[in-house]
Formats: sequence, structure tokens, C-alpha cells
Amino acid sequence: QVQESGGGLVQPGGSLRLSCAASGLTLPYYNIGWFRQAPGKEREGVSCISSSGGIVRYADSVKGRFTISRDNAKNTVYLQMNNLKPEDTAVYYCAADARVSGSRWSFSSSWEYWGQGTQVTVSS
Repeated sequence: QVQESGGGLVQPGGSLRLSCAASGLTLPYYNIGWFRQAPGKEREGVSCISSSGGIVRYADSVKGRFTISRDNAKNTVYLQMNNLKPEDTAVYYCAADARVSGSRWSFSSSWEYWGQGTQVTVSS
């Protein structure tokens, strides 16, 4: 299983760091993705990182503002979110899968394990 933490309320321009911790999974074997879902919208891929950490991908909407990283020794993946905007408001989910690759990363159906989500609200 995977579990997200670190969400909260932040003002526009602020920062948050989300964490995705694994239990029962050996995280170094898994690619990790971050998705988000705003009210009334479909779930969208935000970022992903390969099991080794050597490949990272970002949605165009977050490039230059979000950074994904992993610490396999701590069985944790992070999503550092800077210069947050109101349109970043959503429930953020982390997902794990051992086989997803290439452009398939942005499809929810490509991922096997999902967390419960953490709310991120960007508002003044």
C-alpha cells in the first residue's frame, strides 16, 4: 500500500511538500506517480519517477514548479510543490506500479496501487 501526507492550505505562491510512503511494498522496485483530481474534473497525471529515480516526467502545467524525488532507503517519494496556484487545488494521490513506462504514465489505469489522497488547497 501507499499513503500520502503533507497536504494542507497554502496561499498562492507558497510551497508544500507531499510525501508518499509505502508499506508492504518494496518501494525501490516500483515506479511512483502523482495524480490529482479537482472537483468536477478527471484525475490527471502530475508527475512520475522511475524505480531507480533516473527518469522523471511532469505534466506541462507543473513543469518548473514541481519536483519529484525519492529516497528508497526511507521507502518514500516526495513531491515538492513551489509557486502554487489556485488551479493546483485538488486531492493529490500517489500510485505505484512495477511496469508502467513511457507515455502510459499519465493514465490512471496504468497504475496498480493507490493511496487515499491528501487535500491541497491554494487560496488567499
